[in-house]
Amino acid sequence: MAYYFEARQMSVGYQGEPLIRDIEIALEKGEILTLIGPNGAGKSTILKSIAGQLKLLGGAAYLDKEEIAGMSGSQLSQKMAVVFTEKLKTELMTCEDVVATGRYPYTGHFGILSESDYDVVNEAMELVHVTEIKDKDFTKISDGQRQRVMLARAICQEPQIIIMDEPTSYLDVKYKLEFLSVLQNLRSKKGLTVIMSLHELELAKRVSDRILCINGEYVERFGRPEEIFVPGYIEKLFGIETGSFDEENCSMELEKATGEPEVFVIAGGGSGRDVYRSLQRQGIPFITGIIYENDLDYPVAKALAAQVVAAKSFEPVGDELLEAAKEKLSACKKVICCKNVFGSFEKANEELQKFAKAAGKQISGG
Repeated sequence: MAYYFEARQMSVGYQGEPLIRDIEIALEKGEILTLIGPNGAGKSTILKSIAGQLKLLGGAAYLDKEEIAGMSGSQLSQKMAVVFTEKLKTELMTCEDVVATGRYPYTGHFGILSESDYDVVNEAMELVHVTEIKDKDFTKISDGQRQRVMLARAICQEPQIIIMDEPTSYLDVKYKLEFLSVLQNLRSKKGLTVIMSLHELELAKRVSDRILCINGEYVERFGRPEEIFVPGYIEKLFGIETGSFDEENCSMELEKATGEPEVFVIAGGGSGRDVYRSLQRQGIPFITGIIYENDLDYPVAKALAAQVVAAKSFEPVGDELLEAAKEKLSACKKVICCKNVFGSFEKANEELQKFAKAAGKQISGG
């Protein structure tokens, strides 16, 4: 298969000292690749090396079968745009002026923009919602606004590939979602290829076609999100020792409370998650059940509960499991029932609630 972007046995580093060796990447046109890994693992070094800001220490990177190192600055600027976190030095430039610099690869020696160039500038600013600040001094806007202006600058360069280092760092949730939507639209409509780093693993899982995992010495894995977000791997990659990370849901939880469980939580259908987290914040160890293994509550229960009375997905709750739940409930001082109404598959939990009342347990709602 002919790939649009390739890195072959690429080694990167500083001052002739390799940091990461033998990097192999292959992307088709229009794919989004995200680099993930701990802080200081080398994500920015790889991106700067691909962008030509750092000289490769071995191997080569190719764009549309042409070696990037052999391209002139003019050729590369018409094919590749770069958005890094370093502050752009500007003097008396408006946001529109900054975005317009993205057209310079097409304007010749005098840098004079035509009417069609300004059409591209305006379209790019509208795409990332910065038109309303176009006349503001670029140095006097927020970090989030600055990040969006720089993205507009890159878009108006009309690149075939865009390289970005932590592009969502300063964006609130609204603009994170809009930013990623813009990328997906550009990918589908214009075949834009994207290589970026992200800290937000849940975003990386959702937006990426491929993911590159870096541990600071070498590339550990390169593959599709479903090949990367497998049980236990992210905890290993990031060296998580306190708390937990659930790869399936891309959710992380703090360390569970320790000690003898004092509370039994009857939950299910997502009704228990807030209660579990509230108990964890208070340092109260608890038991919960009966929770199906495919239930929305299960990942949080598994992370935070001292014990989980769990039932197999799509299987009826047997008498033995119900009796085990009753025994554990009996040992607790308090019961929290997160359910007001029990569905046809929750008869066991309804029986638990009746058992708690009959036993005279202190029962409160979720």
